[in-house]
Amino acid sequence: MNLCSILLIFLLSFSSGNTLYTANGKATYYADRMHGQRTASGQRYDKTQLTAAHPTLPFNTLVEVTNVANGKSVVVKINDRMPKNRHTIIDLSRAAAKEIDLIRAGIAKVTIKEIDPEQEKQQDVPFVVSETTSDKTK
Repeated sequence: MNLCSILLIFLLSFSSGNTLYTANGKATYYADRMHGQRTASGQRYDKTQLTAAHPTLPFNTLVEVTNVANGKSVVVKINDRMPKNRHTIIDLSRAAAKEIDLIRAGIAKVTIKEIDPEQEKQQDVPFVVSETTSDKTK
């Protein structure tokens, strides 16, 4: 082993294994005729659910998709595959596309960010809210 290889191994040993996926590109959405068809995960496509297709992310991964033009975001679950050689990085369900105003244009520049599963678990815990009442009947 040369010195560069040892240095590279040393540096990689300190990197955290929790790098989350992010990407910029174009998004489209499924045609209505796909409603009810089986996805690559085995689930049936439901145009009313917040789901998406991605070429490489594991099934059930949650990603936040943000329309660059208007700043609107939606969180979707990956449940299908799409070809890697396309010009788009994600295909959204109709419901997800509607959330970020993608329906009319049909395609939009987006940013996608994988959501940390640990962060998602923390958000599932309900917040404790205390209410104070005051007696204003005097």
